[in-house]
Amino acid sequence: MAKTPTPACKALPITLAVLASALAAAFAYNRAALAREASLLEQPLGQMVEIDGHRMCVHTQGEGARTLVFLSGSGTASPILDFKGLYSLLSDDFRTVIIERFGYGFSDVVSTERSFETILRQDREALAKLGIEGPYVLCPHSMAGLEAILWAQAHPEEVEAIVGLDMALPRCYDGFDFGSVRRLACLAEIGRKLGVVRLLYGDASLPGGLSRDEKALYRAIASRIAVNQVIVNEGLAVPAACAAIDAAEAPDVPMLLFASDGSQTRAKDWVGLQCDFAAGLADARVVELGCGHYVHNFEPARIAAEIKAFLGEINMSQRGMTP
Repeated sequence: MAKTPTPACKALPITLAVLASALAAAFAYNRAALAREASLLEQPLGQMVEIDGHRMCVHTQGEGARTLVFLSGSGTASPILDFKGLYSLLSDDFRTVIIERFGYGFSDVVSTERSFETILRQDREALAKLGIEGPYVLCPHSMAGLEAILWAQAHPEEVEAIVGLDMALPRCYDGFDFGSVRRLACLAEIGRKLGVVRLLYGDASLPGGLSRDEKALYRAIASRIAVNQVIVNEGLAVPAACAAIDAAEAPDVPMLLFASDGSQTRAKDWVGLQCDFAAGLADARVVELGCGHYVHNFEPARIAAEIKAFLGEINMSQRGMTP
Protein backbone atom coordinates (compact mmCIF):
# COMPACT_ATOMS: atom_id res chain seq x y z
CA MET A 1 0.00 0.00 0.00
CA ALA A 2 1.35 3.37 -0.97
CA LYS A 3 2.02 5.76 1.88
CA THR A 4 0.05 8.97 2.07
CA PRO A 5 2.39 11.94 1.66
CA THR A 6 2.88 13.87 4.89
CA PRO A 7 1.96 17.59 5.05
CA ALA A 8 5.67 18.43 5.07
CA CYS A 9 6.26 16.48 1.86
CA LYS A 10 3.32 18.21 0.21
CA ALA A 11 4.60 21.63 1.29
CA LEU A 12 8.14 21.16 -0.01
CA PRO A 13 7.34 21.40 -3.76
CA ILE A 14 5.20 24.46 -3.09
CA THR A 15 7.99 26.11 -1.08
CA LEU A 16 10.54 25.40 -3.79
CA ALA A 17 8.22 26.75 -6.46
CA VAL A 18 7.63 29.95 -4.49
CA LEU A 19 11.38 30.35 -3.91
CA ALA A 20 12.15 29.80 -7.59
CA SER A 21 9.50 32.35 -8.56
CA ALA A 22 10.91 34.89 -6.09
CA LEU A 23 14.45 34.43 -7.42
CA ALA A 24 13.24 34.72 -11.00
CA ALA A 25 11.43 37.94 -10.14
CA ALA A 26 14.50 39.34 -8.34
CA PHE A 27 16.68 38.45 -11.32
CA ALA A 28 14.35 40.12 -13.81
CA TYR A 29 13.97 43.22 -11.64
CA ASN A 30 17.72 43.48 -11.16
CA ARG A 31 18.44 43.24 -14.90
CA ALA A 32 15.97 46.01 -15.60
CA ALA A 33 17.38 48.13 -12.76
CA LEU A 34 20.97 47.69 -13.97
CA ALA A 35 20.00 49.02 -17.38
CA ARG A 36 18.03 51.88 -15.86
CA GLU A 37 20.89 52.84 -13.52
CA ALA A 38 23.62 52.89 -16.15
CA SER A 39 23.29 56.64 -16.61
CA LEU A 40 23.90 57.22 -12.90
CA LEU A 41 27.43 55.89 -13.26
CA GLU A 42 28.46 58.03 -16.21
CA GLN A 43 29.76 60.90 -14.06
CA PRO A 44 32.23 59.84 -11.32
CA LEU A 45 32.06 61.62 -7.98
CA GLY A 46 35.82 62.23 -8.04
CA GLN A 47 38.79 62.65 -10.34
CA MET A 48 39.88 59.66 -12.39
CA VAL A 49 43.62 58.99 -12.46
CA GLU A 50 45.42 56.26 -14.38
CA ILE A 51 47.39 53.82 -12.24
CA ASP A 52 49.01 50.71 -13.73
CA GLY A 53 46.89 51.12 -16.84
CA HIS A 54 43.59 51.26 -14.96
CA ARG A 55 41.35 54.07 -13.72
CA MET A 56 41.20 54.97 -10.03
CA CYS A 57 38.75 57.48 -8.53
CA VAL A 58 39.85 60.02 -5.92
CA HIS A 59 37.48 62.57 -4.37
CA THR A 60 38.71 65.80 -2.77
CA GLN A 61 36.77 68.42 -0.86
CA GLY A 62 37.72 71.45 1.20
CA GLU A 63 40.94 73.30 1.83
CA GLY A 64 43.25 73.63 4.79
CA ALA A 65 46.76 73.25 6.09
CA ARG A 66 46.17 69.55 6.74
CA THR A 67 45.14 66.78 4.36
CA LEU A 68 42.95 63.99 5.73
CA VAL A 69 43.07 60.82 3.61
CA PHE A 70 40.15 58.43 4.12
CA LEU A 71 40.73 54.74 3.39
CA SER A 72 37.71 52.45 3.31
CA GLY A 73 37.29 49.06 4.89
CA SER A 74 36.88 45.84 2.97
CA GLY A 75 33.78 45.59 0.82
CA THR A 76 32.49 49.15 1.24
CA ALA A 77 30.84 49.54 -2.15
CA SER A 78 31.04 53.35 -2.38
CA PRO A 79 33.69 54.87 -0.09
CA ILE A 80 32.99 58.41 -1.32
CA LEU A 81 29.35 58.17 -0.27
CA ASP A 82 30.08 56.08 2.82
CA PHE A 83 32.43 58.67 4.34
CA LYS A 84 30.36 61.69 3.25
CA GLY A 85 28.64 62.22 6.59
CA LEU A 86 32.03 62.64 8.27
CA TYR A 87 34.17 64.49 5.74
CA SER A 88 31.36 66.98 5.14
CA LEU A 89 31.83 68.06 8.76
CA LEU A 90 35.60 68.43 8.31
CA SER A 91 36.03 70.00 4.88
CA ASP A 92 35.57 73.55 6.17
CA ASP A 93 38.81 73.17 8.14
CA PHE A 94 40.82 70.59 6.21
CA ARG A 95 41.36 69.20 2.74
CA THR A 96 39.67 65.81 2.72
CA VAL A 97 40.60 63.07 0.26
CA ILE A 98 38.79 59.78 -0.29
CA ILE A 99 40.64 57.13 -2.26
CA GLU A 100 38.53 54.47 -3.94
CA ARG A 101 40.88 51.53 -4.40
CA PHE A 102 40.49 49.29 -7.42
CA GLY A 103 37.32 47.27 -7.02
CA TYR A 104 35.52 50.04 -5.13
CA GLY A 105 33.14 52.82 -6.15
CA PHE A 106 33.94 54.30 -9.55
CA SER A 107 37.40 52.71 -9.79
CA ASP A 108 38.06 49.82 -12.16
CA VAL A 109 37.65 46.20 -11.10
CA VAL A 110 41.02 44.68 -11.95
CA SER A 111 42.44 41.18 -12.17
CA THR A 112 45.96 42.01 -10.93
CA GLU A 113 47.44 40.88 -7.61
CA ARG A 114 46.30 42.76 -4.49
CA SER A 115 49.08 42.61 -1.93
CA PHE A 116 49.07 45.47 0.55
CA GLU A 117 52.42 46.54 -0.82
CA THR A 118 50.74 47.04 -4.20
CA ILE A 119 47.69 48.75 -2.68
CA LEU A 120 49.88 51.20 -0.77
CA ARG A 121 52.02 51.95 -3.83
CA GLN A 122 48.97 52.62 -5.97
CA ASP A 123 47.33 54.89 -3.41
CA ARG A 124 50.52 56.92 -2.99
CA GLU A 125 50.94 57.16 -6.75
CA ALA A 126 47.35 58.36 -7.19
CA LEU A 127 47.91 61.15 -4.66
CA ALA A 128 51.20 62.12 -6.30
CA LYS A 129 49.65 62.27 -9.79
CA LEU A 130 46.94 64.57 -8.48
CA GLY A 131 49.48 66.81 -6.77
CA ILE A 132 48.16 65.99 -3.28
CA GLU A 133 51.26 66.24 -1.11
CA GLY A 134 51.83 65.02 2.43
CA PRO A 135 52.26 64.73 5.23
CA TYR A 136 48.81 63.19 5.59
CA VAL A 137 46.46 62.40 8.43
CA LEU A 138 45.35 58.88 7.51
CA CYS A 139 41.78 57.99 8.42
CA PRO A 140 41.34 54.25 7.83
CA HIS A 141 38.22 52.22 8.48
CA SER A 142 38.37 48.52 9.35
CA MET A 143 40.83 46.52 7.20
CA ALA A 144 42.43 49.71 5.86
CA GLY A 145 44.01 50.07 9.29
CA LEU A 146 46.65 47.60 8.12
CA GLU A 147 47.50 49.81 5.15
CA ALA A 148 47.73 52.88 7.38
CA ILE A 149 50.16 51.17 9.76
CA LEU A 150 52.28 49.91 6.87
CA TRP A 151 52.25 53.43 5.38
CA ALA A 152 53.50 54.94 8.63
CA GLN A 153 56.16 52.25 9.00
CA ALA A 154 57.48 52.48 5.44
CA HIS A 155 57.07 56.23 4.85
CA PRO A 156 56.97 57.97 8.25
CA GLU A 157 57.70 61.34 6.65
CA GLU A 158 54.36 61.13 4.82
CA VAL A 159 52.18 60.36 7.85
CA GLU A 160 51.54 63.07 10.42
CA ALA A 161 48.92 61.11 12.36
CA ILE A 162 46.46 58.23 12.13
CA VAL A 163 42.79 58.49 13.03
CA GLY A 164 41.43 54.96 13.24
CA LEU A 165 37.74 54.60 12.41
CA ASP A 166 37.30 51.25 14.16
CA MET A 167 40.37 50.19 12.24
CA ALA A 168 41.55 46.61 12.17
CA LEU A 169 44.88 45.63 13.73
CA PRO A 170 47.08 42.58 13.12
CA ARG A 171 45.85 40.86 16.28
CA CYS A 172 42.25 41.26 15.12
CA TYR A 173 42.94 38.56 12.53
CA ASP A 174 44.49 35.98 14.86
CA GLY A 175 42.56 32.76 14.34
CA PHE A 176 40.51 34.21 11.49
CA ASP A 177 39.21 31.66 8.97
CA PHE A 178 40.41 33.09 5.67
CA GLY A 179 38.71 30.24 3.84
CA SER A 180 35.46 32.03 4.64
CA VAL A 181 36.57 34.87 2.38
CA ARG A 182 36.36 32.63 -0.69
CA ARG A 183 33.02 31.20 0.41
CA LEU A 184 31.59 34.67 0.93
CA ALA A 185 32.83 35.73 -2.50
CA CYS A 186 31.13 32.76 -4.14
CA LEU A 187 27.82 33.54 -2.43
CA ALA A 188 28.17 37.24 -3.25
CA GLU A 189 28.77 36.54 -6.94
CA ILE A 190 25.68 34.37 -7.10
CA GLY A 191 23.75 37.00 -5.16
CA ARG A 192 24.81 39.77 -7.52
CA LYS A 193 23.80 37.81 -10.60
CA LEU A 194 20.42 36.89 -9.13
CA GLY A 195 19.78 40.40 -7.88
CA VAL A 196 19.62 39.36 -4.23
CA VAL A 197 22.50 41.68 -3.26
CA ARG A 198 20.35 44.65 -4.28
CA LEU A 199 17.88 43.73 -1.54
CA LEU A 200 20.61 44.16 1.09
CA TYR A 201 21.00 47.84 0.24
CA GLY A 202 17.65 49.22 1.25
CA ASP A 203 17.49 52.81 2.49
CA ALA A 204 17.71 51.73 6.14
CA SER A 205 21.05 49.97 5.58
CA LEU A 206 22.72 52.88 3.76
CA PRO A 207 24.69 55.69 5.44
CA GLY A 208 22.52 58.34 7.05
CA GLY A 209 22.51 61.83 5.62
CA LEU A 210 22.53 60.74 1.99
CA SER A 211 19.95 62.22 -0.34
CA ARG A 212 17.47 60.05 -2.21
CA ASP A 213 19.59 60.33 -5.36
CA GLU A 214 22.78 59.45 -3.48
CA LYS A 215 21.14 56.37 -2.01
CA ALA A 216 20.08 55.32 -5.50
CA LEU A 217 23.65 55.80 -6.71
CA TYR A 218 25.08 53.79 -3.79
CA ARG A 219 22.63 50.98 -4.55
CA ALA A 220 23.54 51.05 -8.24
CA ILE A 221 27.25 50.75 -7.46
CA ALA A 222 26.77 47.99 -4.89
CA SER A 223 24.53 45.96 -7.18
CA ARG A 224 27.35 45.84 -9.72
CA ILE A 225 30.51 45.37 -7.68
CA ALA A 226 29.73 44.31 -4.10
CA VAL A 227 32.32 41.80 -2.81
CA ASN A 228 34.00 41.32 -6.17
CA GLN A 229 37.20 39.33 -6.77
CA VAL A 230 39.43 42.34 -6.09
CA ILE A 231 38.03 42.58 -2.57
CA VAL A 232 38.43 38.85 -2.07
CA ASN A 233 42.08 39.02 -3.11
CA GLU A 234 42.65 41.89 -0.67
CA GLY A 235 41.25 39.76 2.13
CA LEU A 236 43.51 36.86 1.22
CA ALA A 237 46.51 39.24 1.39
CA VAL A 238 45.82 40.15 5.02
CA PRO A 239 48.10 37.49 6.64
CA ALA A 240 51.13 38.74 4.70
CA ALA A 241 50.30 42.33 5.68
CA CYS A 242 50.04 41.37 9.35
CA ALA A 243 53.37 39.57 9.17
CA ALA A 244 55.03 42.62 7.58
CA ILE A 245 53.65 44.90 10.32
CA ASP A 246 54.81 42.53 13.06
CA ALA A 247 58.30 42.38 11.54
CA ALA A 248 58.79 46.17 11.67
CA GLU A 249 58.92 48.67 14.50
CA ALA A 250 55.66 50.17 15.70
CA PRO A 251 54.85 53.43 13.92
CA ASP A 252 55.90 56.53 15.84
CA VAL A 253 53.00 58.86 14.96
CA PRO A 254 50.15 60.22 17.09
CA MET A 255 47.03 58.06 16.89
CA LEU A 256 43.41 58.60 17.80
CA LEU A 257 41.53 55.32 17.66
CA PHE A 258 37.73 55.34 17.62
CA ALA A 259 36.38 51.96 18.69
CA SER A 260 32.97 50.40 18.16
CA ASP A 261 31.41 47.99 20.64
CA GLY A 262 32.88 45.13 18.57
CA SER A 263 29.52 43.41 18.04
CA GLN A 264 29.72 43.67 14.25
CA THR A 265 33.27 42.32 14.00
CA ARG A 266 34.54 38.77 14.18
CA ALA A 267 37.44 39.43 16.53
CA LYS A 268 37.28 38.49 20.20
CA ASP A 269 37.66 41.41 22.61
CA TRP A 270 37.76 43.99 19.79
CA VAL A 271 37.88 46.97 22.14
CA GLY A 272 40.55 45.32 24.28
CA LEU A 273 42.73 44.81 21.21
CA GLN A 274 42.41 48.52 20.37
CA CYS A 275 43.41 49.47 23.92
CA ASP A 276 46.34 47.02 23.97
CA PHE A 277 47.65 48.39 20.68
CA ALA A 278 47.39 51.99 21.90
CA ALA A 279 49.14 51.11 25.16
CA GLY A 280 52.19 49.95 23.21
CA LEU A 281 52.60 53.28 21.41
CA ALA A 282 54.18 56.52 22.55
CA ASP A 283 51.20 58.73 21.68
CA ALA A 284 47.89 57.01 21.17
CA ARG A 285 44.49 56.91 22.82
CA VAL A 286 41.23 55.07 22.31
CA VAL A 287 37.77 56.66 22.23
CA GLU A 288 35.09 54.03 22.87
CA LEU A 289 31.88 54.89 21.04
CA GLY A 290 29.76 51.87 21.92
CA CYS A 291 28.16 51.72 18.47
CA GLY A 292 28.34 49.61 15.32
CA HIS A 293 31.40 48.98 13.15
CA TYR A 294 30.79 51.86 10.72
CA VAL A 295 31.48 54.37 13.49
CA HIS A 296 31.68 57.30 11.05
CA ASN A 297 28.04 56.69 10.13
CA PHE A 298 26.82 56.26 13.71
CA GLU A 299 28.73 59.13 15.37
CA PRO A 300 29.96 61.56 12.68
CA ALA A 301 29.47 64.74 14.72
CA ARG A 302 31.34 63.45 17.75
CA ILE A 303 34.13 61.99 15.65
CA ALA A 304 34.55 65.25 13.72
CA ALA A 305 34.76 67.24 16.95
CA GLU A 306 37.29 64.81 18.43
CA ILE A 307 39.43 64.94 15.28
CA LYS A 308 39.52 68.74 15.35
CA ALA A 309 40.53 68.72 19.02
CA PHE A 310 43.15 66.01 18.41
CA LEU A 311 44.76 67.88 15.53
CA GLY A 312 44.62 71.07 17.58
CA GLU A 313 46.62 69.34 20.29
CA ILE A 314 49.21 68.31 17.71
CA ASN A 315 49.48 71.97 16.67
CA MET A 316 50.16 72.98 20.25
CA SER A 317 52.68 70.19 20.72
CA GLN A 318 54.55 71.25 17.59
CA ARG A 319 54.80 74.75 19.03
CA GLY A 320 56.11 73.44 22.32
CA MET A 321 52.91 74.28 24.19
CA THR A 322 51.04 72.12 26.69
CA PRO A 323 47.48 71.22 25.62
